[in-house]
Amino acid sequence: MVSAASIYSTIFPTVIMNSAKSPDALSTAQLLINGEFVTSRTSEWRDIVNPATQEVIGRVPYATRAEIDAAIDAAHVAFGSWKNTSVGARMRIMLKYQMLIRQHLSRIARILSSEQGKTIADAEGDIFRGLEVVEHAVSIGTLQQGEFLENVASRVDTYTLRQPIGVCAGITPFNFPAMIPLWMFPMAIVCGNTFVLKPSEQDPLSTMELVKLAVEAGVPKGVLSVVHGGEEVVDALCTHELIKTVSFVGSTAVGTHVYRLGSEHGKRVQSMMGAKNHAVVLPDADRTHTLNALVGAGFGAAGQRCMATSVVVLVGKTQEWLPDLVERARTLNVNAGSEPGTDVGPVVSRAAKERVLRLIKSGVEEGAALLLDGRGVVVKGYESGNFIGPTIFSEATTDMHIYKEEIFGPVLIVLSVPTLDAAIELVNRNPFGNGVSLFTKSGAAARHFQSEIDVGQVGINIPIPVPVPYFSFTGSRGSKLGDLGPYGKQAIEFYTQTKTVTARWFDDATVNDGVNTTISLR
Repeated sequence: MVSAASIYSTIFPTVIMNSAKSPDALSTAQLLINGEFVTSRTSEWRDIVNPATQEVIGRVPYATRAEIDAAIDAAHVAFGSWKNTSVGARMRIMLKYQMLIRQHLSRIARILSSEQGKTIADAEGDIFRGLEVVEHAVSIGTLQQGEFLENVASRVDTYTLRQPIGVCAGITPFNFPAMIPLWMFPMAIVCGNTFVLKPSEQDPLSTMELVKLAVEAGVPKGVLSVVHGGEEVVDALCTHELIKTVSFVGSTAVGTHVYRLGSEHGKRVQSMMGAKNHAVVLPDADRTHTLNALVGAGFGAAGQRCMATSVVVLVGKTQEWLPDLVERARTLNVNAGSEPGTDVGPVVSRAAKERVLRLIKSGVEEGAALLLDGRGVVVKGYESGNFIGPTIFSEATTDMHIYKEEIFGPVLIVLSVPTLDAAIELVNRNPFGNGVSLFTKSGAAARHFQSEIDVGQVGINIPIPVPVPYFSFTGSRGSKLGDLGPYGKQAIEFYTQTKTVTARWFDDATVNDGVNTTISLR
């Protein structure tokens, strides 16, 4: 069995603090404890690095155990009053919060691009998709309603209450530092819970800007807390007796650990993990639309999306489309995310770049045909950036590392099969189940595909089938642990506990039915 320490060593690197700038000149990610933004007393700090320049733009603390406990304790105390705050008051906070996010969206997008690397347009999309969840949270008055049935037996009524569960926690990844925190804490707190958030230590500055706006919107002291760090924070959230739920989005290795550790300690856990998303292309698909969709979904955000298209399955004569796919990918502009016209920005870190390059090398060594090689890209003015250009392999097999592993970079694997059923079989053999797409003009083919495919989120002529917040994120199999996904109706179930009340009221207090020793209420 792989130890937790070895898992964390690949996710939470050794703390680094080697900036030539003085700490006072850097943006410091603060903690939020009991409504106050405070500078950590820790001796362990990590640099926040611009992926396009390697410039150190900030620093993030690894919170002490005392600070972690203080954040959780404050959340526990705040829950006592927040759970009884009216639904209307909670809704109005969310209404103000969505307004503030809209007002500051462009500014936060620039911060996000500088610390994560994605283009300004993609950073704005990152924030907007989270904003949609905040907007949906404003509807909590109808979402959190229970059920009622009169006269289930003589003069007996039964009804259910959806009540907040307590202190909730969230652990979020580097690739969506705005969207995924907004998947979590708005829905949790609008349901009447309190929340402790651990953002990614690689790019927490944009997350903290969103947290500041939540406080400005009126979220009370202790209802939302933030602690930064690595494995100690993660394990504390999974084991602390006051934490009731843990939400996680990130790698399969850490997500599995979080699910097991949290579950062992009695937490309700949702863990959204790795993926290998396929796009199946039938010969009758619209050629131009399909090729554009594949290139955008494969290389957008430098491939650093859990819903990125990483495998294209060409069915029958669509194998002839392969040269056009390569040529479209070749036209993409690789540059810093802050530069106008950029299509593909840098990957988040030097370590991420080295991992992607290692996997590309393994594909070559294992015999795949490298049709487009994104290695060795140098961007003028950003020579130190973590850049990898669009990369395309064909003639790959499902036992190669480039197929079996989630690359999380701008690398597209192209496979060929003779029929739609062969494509379905191929996809269903893959252990992941996050997302899949089919491109076709045939309604019959689409219906057969959505029925037989064993993947949680299906797109029909949609390359990245992430549902809007009225529905729930429903990854499956190796991509998800726990039965309830983020946002939508499933989030309401996750962040509340159902209480069933069975009541009998009498018109006359002197009514006496006598002693009844049977189970029936009739």
